[in-house]
Amino acid sequence: MSCSDHLPVFLRELPKCEHHLHIEGTLSPELLFKLATKNSITLPSDDPAFASPATLKARYENFTSLDDFLHYYFIGFKVLINASDFEALTYDYIQNAASQSVKHAEIFFDPQAHTERGISYDTLISGLKAAKTRAAAAFPDMSIEFIPCLVRHLPVPSAHTMLEEILSAGHFHDGTVIGFGMSSTEKNMHPSLFTSVYKAAQEAGIKNLTAHYGEEGPASYMEAAIEQLSVVRVDHGRRVIEDPSLVARLAESKLMLTLCPVSNVKLRGVSQIEDLPIRELLDKGVRFSINSDDPAYFGADILGNYQAVQLAFDLTIPEWESIALGSIEGSWCTEARKQELRQMVSDVVQKFSSSSLTGRPA
Repeated sequence: MSCSDHLPVFLRELPKCEHHLHIEGTLSPELLFKLATKNSITLPSDDPAFASPATLKARYENFTSLDDFLHYYFIGFKVLINASDFEALTYDYIQNAASQSVKHAEIFFDPQAHTERGISYDTLISGLKAAKTRAAAAFPDMSIEFIPCLVRHLPVPSAHTMLEEILSAGHFHDGTVIGFGMSSTEKNMHPSLFTSVYKAAQEAGIKNLTAHYGEEGPASYMEAAIEQLSVVRVDHGRRVIEDPSLVARLAESKLMLTLCPVSNVKLRGVSQIEDLPIRELLDKGVRFSINSDDPAYFGADILGNYQAVQLAFDLTIPEWESIALGSIEGSWCTEARKQELRQMVSDVVQKFSSSSLTGRPA
């Protein structure tokens, strides 16, 4: 069997950590229409994309920008009403991820986007927790965590209210959520606008802080997020390559970037996967993970992203091992769990390395 014959099997079996996955972004057109009917939600009649799941999926193939995508993304939120909706959405993602050897998932969710339309935080988090409980029995070798994100285009006081509600519930300290992040459009949204929220999080003892930067915005936004928001991870971060000094800083600090290759192409940040700085980041020792972002909208789950990267960069088994181990080290789980994940990677790498004389994924 040739290396190309083995490649899909290796990439599927390689244990993965996913750190950049918006649970709302896993809402497929089929489930969207199903929940709209169930919950008596009227979809936009003036947009031909909403004629059927097929036409909506076709529209998703032609996003012109992040803002164009977000328009459809937030329409999709409207069909999520009950805790059972969030449970179904989350469990569907977990099932699919488990089939692709995702062994650790840190899942983003956007409380503000739901509370502002009348869906309580308790409803949302109850659904997420129910899915996690089901998954613990069905997929015992997979660990799952949740990360609430402030939504950047909403008023800053709204973010404070959201943070306070989660703090009051004790969810940052009882393990319900594992960190705090920031999503939505980056344009004209300098990190300095959100220092008060991140300072409040720090003062409350939250150490696992992250934020979406370096997708649309320049590398200087990433640097400001690190310095002014004290983030210990940057989501996306592809534009770091524009600042060699920041690249060197990340290589030294081991601060992780959560790259989303297919997303960057679909939202026209780059024209092709080959334009991403994956080779440079590998060569310079910058830690990163590969993620799916919003797979239902971009047409590629985590395995699809791994395959796209392999086709673009022809990585070796040691390079994939380095990526996998780096993603483990950058995860927000216990050292004991990290050791379990490292052993999983070692077992798979050993299995496939023994059948490849080239070092390429066998």
